Amino acid sequence: MKNIQIKQELFIKLIQYFYSEEIGYDNEELFDLEREIKSELQKKLDKVSMRSYYTAYKTAPTEQEREEARKKYLDERGVPESFRW
Repeated sequence: MKNIQIKQELFIKLIQYFYSEEIGYDNEELFDLEREIKSELQKKLDKVSMRSYYTAYKTAPTEQEREEARKKYLDERGVPESFRW
């Protein structure tokens, strides 16, 4: 399995979240921190997914599988059908 890197800011937010009792965050600060962490993790998950679609497109063994992977990648990127080749 591959390693995934995250931004330093996200790492710090995760540390703050898990040590929130020691830091002394109140519920509102903790809620805001949780919301920010979830948002950043979702962005990272989207990027990882897009990369896996692109990799599947580039490394598929058959032409049919490459074309299916290309279409899935372009669908996820939001490229309209009329703009594709």
